[in-house]
Amino acid sequence: MKKIIAFISTLILLTFPLVGCKNQRDDNVIRVNEVTDSFFYAPFYVAIEKGFFKEEGLEIELTNGGGSDVSMTALLSKNADIILAGPETAVYVNRQKREDAPVVFAQLTKRDGCFLISKKPEPNFTWQDIKNKEIIIGRKGGLPAMTFQYIVKNLGFVDGVDVNLRTDIQFNLMAPTFESSSADYVTLFEPVATEFVSSGKGHIVASVGEYSGEIPYTSFIALESFLNKQPEKAKKFVKALYKAIKYVETTPSIEVAKELVKHFKGADIEATANSLDNYKSVDTWMSHLALTEPMFNTLLSVISNAGESVEGVKYSDIAYNKIANEVYLELYG
Repeated sequence: MKKIIAFISTLILLTFPLVGCKNQRDDNVIRVNEVTDSFFYAPFYVAIEKGFFKEEGLEIELTNGGGSDVSMTALLSKNADIILAGPETAVYVNRQKREDAPVVFAQLTKRDGCFLISKKPEPNFTWQDIKNKEIIIGRKGGLPAMTFQYIVKNLGFVDGVDVNLRTDIQFNLMAPTFESSSADYVTLFEPVATEFVSSGKGHIVASVGEYSGEIPYTSFIALESFLNKQPEKAKKFVKALYKAIKYVETTPSIEVAKELVKHFKGADIEATANSLDNYKSVDTWMSHLALTEPMFNTLLSVISNAGESVEGVKYSDIAYNKIANEVYLELYG
């Protein structure tokens, strides 16, 4: 994690002179950089494919960062208006007391989106079963790995003593590495989890998010300057998200899948629907997009447990709930 912190700190120094040199777009285009592509973010893609953003007069220019540090770089350098990433990135930057700080203005997911995969069927799995096992959990310092480390702590286990947690595998190599290694478990997001299981290579034994509880996991993050200068544009963005979340939650997964496969070219509709059912079953998405203080405090505990100081980081510095609250009242009273 310290490498990530150092990297982001360097970015702050490098991008500081750029503040004021690049103007945010004032047309109908919003540039969004996402950390990765996943069914975990289904409402966002539905908002694009169902035309909810278009109904609000917006056009989404979407790019894939392939990592939270890259996405935050795009935001700080103003090459993106909004990023879809873990809120821990905003915490890291806000620790530096940057003047134009990145803030969470819409919280999309409220729990870990990984599923624990075993190489063998375990119909009676309990979390005590991970004792003395080797588990591939994601990149060191990333929220998936930190959340799993938090689970291990709450189980009373010690990494390296009671369990072997591997954080040395790149995100896109976790599934193939698990298949060819001696590891007992791996944590995978959808659609990779369902694809892996469908190919007969493993079995889903538990939802990491269901066990770990609510935590602000994936957020829409913007610089305060963007939200202050273009509040109406941000409100339209949030309104489209609310419409999409309601659609995903109230529509049969097979119908939602028909929209998602427009984004995930080549994806199987039934497998996509199954992935959506997996996420729906554990109450993945926020119905109200405001970041709550209890969830934020859990995030700080998770980060602190991973060995990083969160001293001086305040909820009020990270949560920008004005727009999410206003739009929610407007839509639902």
